[in-house]
Amino acid sequence: MKAINTAKVFTAALCAASLFGCQNGSKTSGSQSEPKKEGQVLAEVNGGTITTGDFNRELKNLPEYLKAMAETPQGRKEMLDTMVIRELILQQAAKDGIDKSPEIEEKLKDLKKRLIVEAFLKKKVEADTQVSDADLKKFYEQNKDKFKTGDQIRASHILVKTEKEAKDILAQIKAGGNFEALAKKYSVDSSAAKGGDLGWFGKGNMVPAFEKAALGLKEGQVSDVVKSDFGYHIIKLTGKRAAGVRPFEEVKEQIKAALMPSKQQEIFQKIKEELKKDAKITVKEDVLNSLVGAKDEGKPAEPAQPAVPEKK
Repeated sequence: MKAINTAKVFTAALCAASLFGCQNGSKTSGSQSEPKKEGQVLAEVNGGTITTGDFNRELKNLPEYLKAMAETPQGRKEMLDTMVIRELILQQAAKDGIDKSPEIEEKLKDLKKRLIVEAFLKKKVEADTQVSDADLKKFYEQNKDKFKTGDQIRASHILVKTEKEAKDILAQIKAGGNFEALAKKYSVDSSAAKGGDLGWFGKGNMVPAFEKAALGLKEGQVSDVVKSDFGYHIIKLTGKRAAGVRPFEEVKEQIKAALMPSKQQEIFQKIKEELKKDAKITVKEDVLNSLVGAKDEGKPAEPAQPAVPEKK
């Protein structure tokens, strides 16, 4: 995490992901039969409903970096509000007949094909793609220079919007309150789901006010309220380590993420070859060629330019 996430950045990203996601069961979505709703009703929108089942499905489909954000109180509120807006758009679109337009029908057919292909490849590739611990360890040993770091610290924080709220939380911590539990309950940062943990970082990775306060703490110590452009922080230093090579276990998943694409590409290539092996395929080259460069059809080819002699 290079910088502390702001509520504004989170809201924009979460809204974009939620607004263009797929929500099932809208009463006015144009479908003839409404699927049975699951869970409790979270919101009623002009006779339609958004349930906990809808919400959890939406949460499941979010990118990983947004899931943690959506687990905060502010995140849940923003996400539900966006789902309400989307439901209103779907209802109005149904009234306008947009959901029945030929363009939408055609795109739905294309989307179905894409989803089926995606599901097929995902199942095949994930089942056959394996990166062994031996492969990961080998890469680590051969590339240790890539995992060198300077002095680092590890910290957790609680981020809130007002100084009063920050002071109230700090008072609870001083009275014996659990820092991690309070972070999960009150923090508006994406790290809240992890008890405020920001992981390891070095100088220059955090905003100046935050970094200065964190570097001035002893291990296990909690800061006073720290103000930054993002809001009000309470910081707890949880670890310090000198410069050196990061241990294998810490970078194992990072290495795996780096090696997986090439492994997946290998599997994908094998799938293509296997599918083509017994298939009867005829490519109409003349038709294909008529599509390529159609704009230049009938245009005479430019004459070849004479070679320019080298200067001696």
